[in-house]
Amino acid sequence: MAKYFGLNKQQGHGGRGKTTVLLMNLGTPDAPTTGAVRRYLAEFLSDPRVVEIPKLVWMLILHGIILRVRPAKSATLYQSIWTELGSPLMAITKAQRDKLQQSLSDAGMAVNVDFCMRYGQPSVKETLKKLHAEGSDKLIVLPLYPQYAAPTTASAFDAIAKELMSWRYLPSLHFINSYHDHPDYIAALAESIAEDFAKHGKPKKLVLSYHGMPERNLHLGDPYYCLCQKTTRLVVERLELSENDYITTFQSRFGKAKWLGPYTDATLEALGKEGVDDVAIVCPAFSADCLETLEEIEHENRDVFTQAGGKKYRYIACLNDRDDHIEMMANLVKPYL
Repeated sequence: MAKYFGLNKQQGHGGRGKTTVLLMNLGTPDAPTTGAVRRYLAEFLSDPRVVEIPKLVWMLILHGIILRVRPAKSATLYQSIWTELGSPLMAITKAQRDKLQQSLSDAGMAVNVDFCMRYGQPSVKETLKKLHAEGSDKLIVLPLYPQYAAPTTASAFDAIAKELMSWRYLPSLHFINSYHDHPDYIAALAESIAEDFAKHGKPKKLVLSYHGMPERNLHLGDPYYCLCQKTTRLVVERLELSENDYITTFQSRFGKAKWLGPYTDATLEALGKEGVDDVAIVCPAFSADCLETLEEIEHENRDVFTQAGGKKYRYIACLNDRDDHIEMMANLVKPYL
C-alpha cells in the first residue's frame, strides 16, 4: 500500500482547478440516543486540544466514568431540541452552506461551498477526500467560531492538517482563524439584538454569554477571553449601550477547575435576586443554535433566572442563516477567491 493518498490517473488528474469554501462547525451526534451521543463524546473529549490533561489519566477518567454516565443524560437533552430535520446544528449548517453557495454564485463566482464537522459526520477526512476527487485544488476553510480559541479553531486546523499530511498532492489552503471584530459580523450581531429590542423593548440587562473555557488557557496564552471582550465592546458601542446596560459572561462549565467568569448561570441568579427582573441573553460565540444555546441557555438558565425572582427572560437566537450573516461569510472569503 502506498504511504500517501492520491488519485490515480483514471480517477481524474484532469479537470482540476476548482475552488471550494469549506465551512467547519463543531459537530453533533447522529441521533439523540445514548449510543450516538457516546460515540460523539468519545471523539470530542479525546481531543487533546479540548482537554489538556495527561492522556493516560484522562483516558481512565473518560472511559471509566464520563462515558458511562454522561451519554444517557446528554441524550435526554438532545431529544428535547431534536427536530424533524434532525440536529438543529446540522440543519442550520446545511442552510448556511446552501445560502452561501447561492450568494457567491449570484456574485458570478465559480466556487463550490461545502461543510464538515470537526467531530462526527460529515467528517473532515471524508469531506476532504470527496473534494479532492471532485477536482478542488484550492480550499478556503472557514471555521464557524467567531472568536479564535485553541480547543475550537486550532483543533479544526489540526484535523485539516492531520488529513493533508497523508496526501500526495496538496491543495492550496487558506485558513481563516477568527472574525471576532469583522465589521460585518459586528453589524449582523448588533442588528439581531436591535431587532429584539424593537420587538420586545430594551431589557434592564443584556447578557452576552460566550462559551466557557478553563481560565488556565488564558494564562497559557489563548486569546479567546480577550477576543470575546472585544466583540462585546464593539457590539455595545454600535448599540450605544451604557456600562450598566450589559454584562459579559461565560457558560458551559465542565469539571472542577476554575473557568472563565463571571459564570452565566450564577450571574442570572444574582440578577434575579437583585431585582433585575428583565433580561435578554445572546450567545455571540455560536454561529448556529445548538444544544448549548437551545437547551442550556433558552431553558436551563431561564429556570435559574425565574427561580431567583426574575420575570422577563428572552433568548436572542444565533445568527444562523440570516441574510446578513451569510453576507458576512461571503465577504470573509471573497478576498481569497
